[in-house]
This record gives sequence, C-alpha cells and structure tokens, in this order.
Amino acid sequence: MEELEIKLKEAGKISRLTNKTFKFEKELGEGFYSANYFLKSNKIVREHVPNHIVTMQWFQRRDDSKLCGIDEAIALIHTFAIHPEELEIEALNDGDIIQANEPVLKVTGKYENFGFLESVIDGILTRRTSVCTNVYCVMKVIGDTPIFSMADRQDDYHTQIGDGYATYVGGIKKVSTDAQGYWYGGKGMGTMPHALIQVCGGDVLKAADLYVATFPDEKVTALIDYHNNVVEDSLKLARHLGTRLNGVRVDTSKVLIDHYFDDKDTSGFDPHGVCKELIFALREALDKEGFNYVKITVSSSFSAEKIMEWKKLNVPVDMYGVGTYFVNNMTCGFTGDLVMLDDKPEAKEGRANYPSDRLQKVPYPIYQ
Repeated sequence: MEELEIKLKEAGKISRLTNKTFKFEKELGEGFYSANYFLKSNKIVREHVPNHIVTMQWFQRRDDSKLCGIDEAIALIHTFAIHPEELEIEALNDGDIIQANEPVLKVTGKYENFGFLESVIDGILTRRTSVCTNVYCVMKVIGDTPIFSMADRQDDYHTQIGDGYATYVGGIKKVSTDAQGYWYGGKGMGTMPHALIQVCGGDVLKAADLYVATFPDEKVTALIDYHNNVVEDSLKLARHLGTRLNGVRVDTSKVLIDHYFDDKDTSGFDPHGVCKELIFALREALDKEGFNYVKITVSSSFSAEKIMEWKKLNVPVDMYGVGTYFVNNMTCGFTGDLVMLDDKPEAKEGRANYPSDRLQKVPYPIYQ
C-alpha cells in the first residue's frame, strides 16, 4: 500500500504516516479508553467554562531517547478531536532523538475539543518511544551483526502492530510476524520452533527433513537446544543436512546448563543458559568439521548491555534475537500538561511552556 511505503531519511526521521495507516477503534472517540476524570473535566469545561484557548505539551524525562508515536498521536487527534481543523499542532518527527524535558508535541485550541484524548496520547507516546528507544540502544552496540525482533510472544497480540513500527523506527526491519511489519510493509521471518521438534518425537533431523520437504527453496535455521545438547546436536544436523543447513539458533533456558559442560570445570564462569563459553565451543566444533558456513543465532534474555559485552569479547554470533528487552521495558514515560491559558502562562508548579526551535507546525488535513 502506497501509504505504507515510508523510508528512513538521512537524519533518521520517518516520513509522516496517514490516518489510513492507523486503524483506530471508534471507541477511542467515545472516551472508552480515556481516564474518567478527563471525561468529567471535558463535560465541566464544555458546560461552564467553554472557549478558553489552552496549550497542552507532552514530554518525558530520559535523555538520548528515540521518539516514536508522534504520527499516531496526531492522526488520533485529527480523527477524533472536535473541529480538528481549528487546532494548532506542533510536533517533532518519529525517529528524532530527544532529551529529558524536551517537548515533542504541543496542541493549542479549545480544551473541550481535544482534552479527553490526553491519557490516550500519553500511552501511545510512552509505549512507542520506549520500544523504539530500547531498539535504538541495541542498535548502538550491535555493529553490523544482524538482529531480529521476537517481541511478538512477549506481550498481548494487540501490541504487535504498533510495537513493530516502533521497532522499525528504532532501526530493525526483521520481525517475527506480519503484524509487526504491517505499518511499514514488512513481513515476518523464521523457520523452526521447538514445537516442530516435539511433534517429531524429539528428532531434530526429522524435523529438519520435513522443513526442507515443505519449503524446498529455503535453507534451514534450526532451533538446536531441544535436548540441551547444543554442540552435539548441531554437529549431527550439519552432517545430516550439509549445505542445506543455513544455521542453528541457540535458545537455552537460563535455568539450564548445557550438557556440553557435564564433564567440564565451570567454576570460573556462569554456565547457565546461552553463555558465551557455549557459543565459543559451538563455533569451534562446527569449524573443526568444516561447517564454517553454518551461522549461529542466539536468543533468550539478551539486552543491550549483554550484547555490548559479547561484541567486545568477539563472541562468534551471526544474528541476535531479542524480545523481552524491547517491549517489557518501558523506559520513557510521557506526560501531558496544560501550560498556557488564553495566551498567558498557566501551569501547575514545576511545569512551564518549554521553548523549542525543533517543533514543526503540522498542517491540517495532512493525515486525511
């Protein structure tokens, strides 16, 4: 779809999305998702003190964050606000790097025409920017090593589309589901889950053979920790498939210790889960038998900090899979505040109309 064909600009900004991109539920305009006290305040203002012109601004408190959710928030306003054409909207762009207390969005107009959307916008900006920033933190340390998002399984499925877009803005295009790629035109990727091996009675070789038979034009990247014996099973699979094996993915639970260490001294390190010592051993074993073309993907409890450590140590990883760190780690909490009343400063103690020379006026009806 044409409206989904957005591209990263040189400055890291994303071109504006449109109302056609976001499939809003009509209940958003009816206040179903708005905090009840905003609905009550809207009624009070409308009936007793209408027509005052206010300015509301949104900001968060974390430095070096990557903004996302702006287009969605503006599209929401243009869709559900009363007389949106009368509102003045100033905003940054999805993909902008922002600092603590920097305003990212300002809306000026009659409070009764848009105030009930405040908490929904808070949530959109918080969720999208947090996911985007978490991805951005990983991208700063990942270098040229590929990475994909496995975040589909870490939260309610309704979050996939928005989280997937935030992941894209953060710098990752590889995702697990079509839903995650929906807003930017991406498609899900992946090969073999543990469930396929289980259905094959725990036979990794049979599972791989069935994959090849079903998808003959694809090479296999197989989950290889089913028996918690990564090195041995990887070698068996490589001998069996040869060049049809693209790679193996190690996803060992952090409560387990791989059988590779059964007869080895592990007193100098923590052998649980996907540890670097296991990956070094796996790479060495594959290369020793001539399987240097078999790539190693790792997943399970990876964060920006862990990836940075592994990159410094040159752990032989060809691709990282990250899930929980991206979406269960809300790092950027946004708040909306009224800061101007009829062209005069009016805000609660500790708040003010923060100046910004980066905000851009958003014309109406750009999102129609």
